[in-house]
Amino acid sequence: MNSAFSLILCRFRPSVQSVFQLLLLRLRCGYPVPSGGGRDDPDITSPRNFVRLQDMTALLTLRAGPTALAHLRQHGGLRGDQIDIMPGASGGAKWIGIGGLDRYLFGHLLQQPRAHPLHLIGSSIGSWRMACLAQRDPVAALARGHEAYIYHQRYTPKPAAREVSDVLARALDYLLGEEGVHEILSHPMFRVHVITAEMRGLAASDRRPVLATAMVLAAAANVVTRRSLAWQARRTIFHSAGDRSPFLHLRDLPTVHRTLTPDNLRAALLASGSIPLLMEGVRIPGAPGVHWDGGVTDYHLDLDYGTGAGLVVYAHFYDHVVPGWFDKSLPWRRAGAANFARTLLIAPSPAFLASLPGGRIPDRRDFFDFTQAERMRRWQTILDASAALGDELHELIETERLVEAVVPWT
Repeated sequence: MNSAFSLILCRFRPSVQSVFQLLLLRLRCGYPVPSGGGRDDPDITSPRNFVRLQDMTALLTLRAGPTALAHLRQHGGLRGDQIDIMPGASGGAKWIGIGGLDRYLFGHLLQQPRAHPLHLIGSSIGSWRMACLAQRDPVAALARGHEAYIYHQRYTPKPAAREVSDVLARALDYLLGEEGVHEILSHPMFRVHVITAEMRGLAASDRRPVLATAMVLAAAANVVTRRSLAWQARRTIFHSAGDRSPFLHLRDLPTVHRTLTPDNLRAALLASGSIPLLMEGVRIPGAPGVHWDGGVTDYHLDLDYGTGAGLVVYAHFYDHVVPGWFDKSLPWRRAGAANFARTLLIAPSPAFLASLPGGRIPDRRDFFDFTQAERMRRWQTILDASAALGDELHELIETERLVEAVVPWT
């Protein structure tokens, strides 16, 4: 087995790099390696003066496809009721880095009165963000989600997949609160879509060595064509939009649509964020098979968003889009502009990122690179700093300077 893996790695090194890193993290050092600390520790602070953003400009990168740019110019800017679709990408802890942007969008812009539904779609942490937005008080839901993600993730030095799944399941429950499931499914205007990956073939095995082998083979085949993912995974979209979902036409990968219900919503959200090998797969009531992280098939949601009259507004961690999880190590596998003609992408600018601790937004590596207390402090600092992103977007919209700041996405 080791010699076979070596041959694959030599032939397809860029593609399988992420998978092997994941395997090594699991086999050699577990998941996080906590070393004490907590929310009440004296060194867990959120100093605004850690980053001086007030004196900087262009904290945001704004990219718009041709249809979106024409729409913004015609209407003199952006209004909440002009938005038809909002995607949320996979990325784990990266959502901390745009928390302030989410607060403005969820709590202000998207709360404006509207006459037509807003379709929310996400994979992994993106689906959790959309679950926050669809609750009655989205800002409070975001705050619960951020608190749980920063402070409630405490692990033994080498946790098994069950432990990681249990910790994140409790974080999800905290995000949802007592009424979250009901509020999401009964929202009068917001229609939530949760993407999971139902594993097939070898990848459907409960045996971890078999699953690991399947992941490596999937990564290698993905180098040749993204369509090879169909051999190992089937995209499943759980949603509350019925026959009005704007994603019923998707054909780029095998896709199944299932109705979100009170019985399966929590399980679908948990599955959407369950990273293979680091967590356990999830069996979702009413759906066959074992489901894993939706980012396996749809990492940054390079989807056909159709030709609706409104805009797709995409609050993202980066100014580029990576189609699938196995594409992260393939620099040539970046999404073009074809699917984003009516999309306005909003992301942190290089200037904002450079101002943060370590010059980047949070990610899973922080569990290994920092003590628990230091990780918590850094994540809280970055979350506090991200408020400037929402402030800048608000200012651009209110002063009608948004169009001036947009770069064409071609």
